[in-house]
Amino acid sequence: QVQLVESGGGLVQSGGSLRLSCAAPGFISIASFTLYNVAWYRQSPGNERELVASISASGAMEYKASVQGRFTISRANGKRSVYLQMNSLKSEDTAVYYCYVARSTGRHYELWGQGTQVTVSS
Repeated sequence: QVQLVESGGGLVQSGGSLRLSCAAPGFISIASFTLYNVAWYRQSPGNERELVASISASGAMEYKASVQGRFTISRANGKRSVYLQMNSLKSEDTAVYYCYVARSTGRHYELWGQGTQVTVSS
């Protein structure tokens, strides 16, 4: 099963920072990747998966209210990559984080990452 490749999770103290990275597979051309919407989701035990941040193909960004001002999502189309810079981390940010990409036009196609654990100790 094709997946996005994630990295950057780990254990950090409250108030610390982490940067998550996500790379799309090579069969998605750079030109095609520019037409993908990208996002980061997270899921903690006992809770549903929730949207953390997203960037549309046109560059519009959205954030979950509780991470606004602390997290920054970015994309590097030339590298087919998505990033999530997380600052001022809190214990409630502890979760498995998933990268997600989906075509914004034409036939629907989406990919998920395998998930990377982020643990914030208080």
